Amino acid sequence: MSEPVLEVDNLSVTFRTRNGLAQVLDHVSFSLGQGETLGIVGESGCGKSMTALSIMGLVPTPPGRIAGGAVRLRGEDLLSAGERRMRSIRGNEISMIFQEPMTSLNPVFTVGEQIAETVRLHEGLSQRDALARAVETLKAVGIPAPEKRVSEYPHQLSGGMRQRVMIAMALACNPSVLIADEPTTALDVTVQAQIFDLLRELQDRTNAAIVLITHDMGAIAETADKVVVMYAGRIIESGTVGEILADPRHPYTQGLIACVPHFLANPPVERPPLVEIPGLVPPLSDLGTGCAFAPRCRHVMPRCRGERPPLMAAEPGHEAACWLLDEAVPA
Repeated sequence: MSEPVLEVDNLSVTFRTRNGLAQVLDHVSFSLGQGETLGIVGESGCGKSMTALSIMGLVPTPPGRIAGGAVRLRGEDLLSAGERRMRSIRGNEISMIFQEPMTSLNPVFTVGEQIAETVRLHEGLSQRDALARAVETLKAVGIPAPEKRVSEYPHQLSGGMRQRVMIAMALACNPSVLIADEPTTALDVTVQAQIFDLLRELQDRTNAAIVLITHDMGAIAETADKVVVMYAGRIIESGTVGEILADPRHPYTQGLIACVPHFLANPPVERPPLVEIPGLVPPLSDLGTGCAFAPRCRHVMPRCRGERPPLMAAEPGHEAACWLLDEAVPA
């Protein structure tokens, strides 16, 4: 295993709200090597996007605040880096693909100008060379007629092409780490598959480390090497894709997998029914003292309501924050 290119160590983020202090991220830790893909999965509001914003140094302050921990890029702690240093890192060493390209792309500049701006800022290229790089990058992400598209505005492109422009912008400076935050939101399933195929092809070519943020376990199964499952700001299970899908230990992870439709090759075999996870994610300002998932869990025990379980080893490299693991171990 190579040295990790990205390490997140006990990252904690709080937000001030009308209802008090909300623990948005609670001691989140993971690492990622060059050429690896880490999937971060969970429902909306679990802390996935806030993890990405914290890595990028984009937590809105106030009302947010990094309460503790470290984010290291090749050993350099980004949380202690100044804003000037972070501006040199964003888009250059770490890039991010945001959820909705129509709100992330500037409507009054052509897509070529927006990609070229990133290259000029970080690599000091001339306007002509930067636009030439923009054309090359659009071609690399599979946009047809890039010489023409480089002069078009975001509203002139389809949703799938706008997302490819976002990927091109993120990859223009060959970053070491690429964060993809729900990169296929609002795209049809055919375009979603094309986007994930594109990310895999680009990773093979550039050896970039990818953090894929999604709520789709099917996408995780197809693209990721490692997975962290988040709930209410905490990591509640982590491991390799094979371990998590074959033997999920946390009831929440089991519920996420059970929500994925199964299309069996043999029609006479009855398909397993889809299972709904009851209830809603609790407000982060009122998580209580026990397991945050306890009100929705079908395996809840009295201990779950009074004690918050730590991450415990299920197998080497596979951890889950569930008292069921502790109960299974003889006293």
